[in-house]
Amino acid sequence: MENNNEAKNVDKNLQNVVKDLDQVKVSSFHAQQIQQDTNDRRHQDALNHDE
Repeated sequence: MENNNEAKNVDKNLQNVVKDLDQVKVSSFHAQQIQQDTNDRRHQDALNHDE
């Protein structure tokens, strides 16, 4: 039983690695734009809560 659980865990870890590798890579500019959008939303949210 113990070996079966270990095998399932290793398989799940490998699936996660493959999933990560399959993600679309973005340029540093695009990544910065995405981060800026997140920052803008947080800033606007903070302004809205100050009212």
